[in-house]
Amino acid sequence: MSSALGRIVAAVVLTGALALPFYSFVPANAESAKAFETTSKDDVSSFYLDNGLEVVVIPDHRAPVVTHMVWYHVGSADEEPGKSGIAHFFEHLMFKATKNYPAGEFSRKVAEIGGQENAFTSYDYTAYYQQVAPSALEMVMTYEADRMENLILNEDVVKTERDVVLEERRSRTDSNPSALLAEEVNATLYQNHPYRTPVIGWLHEMQQLNLADALAFYVKYYTPNNATLVVSGDVDLATVKALAEKTYGKVPRRAEVGKRERPQEPEQNTKRTVSLADQRVSQPSFQKMWLAPSYASAKPGEAEALDLLSEILGGSNRSRIYQALVVSEGSAANAGAYYQGGSLDEGSFAVYGAPRGAGTLTEVEAGIDAQIARIIKDGVTEGELEKARNRFLKSVIFARDSQAGMARIYGSTLSTGQTIRDIQEWPDRIRKVKVQDIQDVAKRYLVDSRSVTSYLMPEDGKPDEKVRAEAPASGETQEQPETPAQGIVQ
Repeated sequence: MSSALGRIVAAVVLTGALALPFYSFVPANAESAKAFETTSKDDVSSFYLDNGLEVVVIPDHRAPVVTHMVWYHVGSADEEPGKSGIAHFFEHLMFKATKNYPAGEFSRKVAEIGGQENAFTSYDYTAYYQQVAPSALEMVMTYEADRMENLILNEDVVKTERDVVLEERRSRTDSNPSALLAEEVNATLYQNHPYRTPVIGWLHEMQQLNLADALAFYVKYYTPNNATLVVSGDVDLATVKALAEKTYGKVPRRAEVGKRERPQEPEQNTKRTVSLADQRVSQPSFQKMWLAPSYASAKPGEAEALDLLSEILGGSNRSRIYQALVVSEGSAANAGAYYQGGSLDEGSFAVYGAPRGAGTLTEVEAGIDAQIARIIKDGVTEGELEKARNRFLKSVIFARDSQAGMARIYGSTLSTGQTIRDIQEWPDRIRKVKVQDIQDVAKRYLVDSRSVTSYLMPEDGKPDEKVRAEAPASGETQEQPETPAQGIVQ
């Protein structure tokens, strides 16, 4: 189960997975933006089944395709201490046999009709999706509802799949310097919150996961009253409602999950540094991160201001960081900023860069720090904000111009404590951000004495003027460093 989608403004990606938070997408022009907002406000419907399952219907009749997604409101941050990796492990187990169907039959049926399927686990949710023709919607609903209730597990199945996820960790994380550093940074940035633990889990705890753990997790969390069903595409409300009642409506409510209460972060007052030198690293890079409120936890207007701050500071090749370090000075091969605001609890804000030619990590870091200091001291201009806002909205709306994207937007947002209204009103809230709001959040959250700086270097490298990098060959691109707050695993 592996594929990846790059970050669009604040998309969440780690170890080959995908998540598309609602604020990460907007239409590509004013016309499509208007069309999107009208569709969102007028056509999106939601209702609850008697067993507590929330159902969201997003009609889009432009193509004869339906996206069907089930979002369970449980992720790795909900795991019991010592059981890290159980959420992702259980995602794998959901593809095994049920009382009614043999292992693999659901996947085969989807493939036979030319459909697509996948699943992914994050800190805050686990999702399963299929894309099929409208005529196959009842079929995928039947199979998905069946495994919500009738999964069969035994010692052999658990042992075999545990070996699979252990190998996944070894290949994706333990053999990848960027991923290893990201884990260390995450465990440093989050001192108390379970976001400090990798979604895939710590190896020594994954090795101990057993049948009893899996069954307990299934009974507690895979209950209809802890899930949201999102159906988007060539469908109508009446059809979806009838099919949902016929399939999911039969699944009993097995448990009362209760409020999601997690350990929260204490006040942070230290500047921390994490570094990794590895012979497999050819391009040195650095990243500086801060805790920042998410859309779900921020005060009104803060998350929107942080999103626009990231765009102005380093969200595109027109941003301050890119223009100063990559274009004007030529000291950086790559540099930018981004905001991770799609989580249930606190998110993060980050800047990053890699040197080019005679440039050094020290120079790149100092150049980025200078751009942050400028905004904190002098703020941004009205014209700069307006241009950034327009770029931001256009890029986001373009991604929203997809029925699958819409399903992910609604599913991820509703799984992290927000509402349909939050999604629909987001463009208006972005438009209300003022220049003073940008300066205020920069002052409040980009405090150097509360940052975590990481360095990824070639073996024996140091984060100073001795570490130099050759310019990339023509046509090569520099990847953004992997980031700890981007926790999704497929």
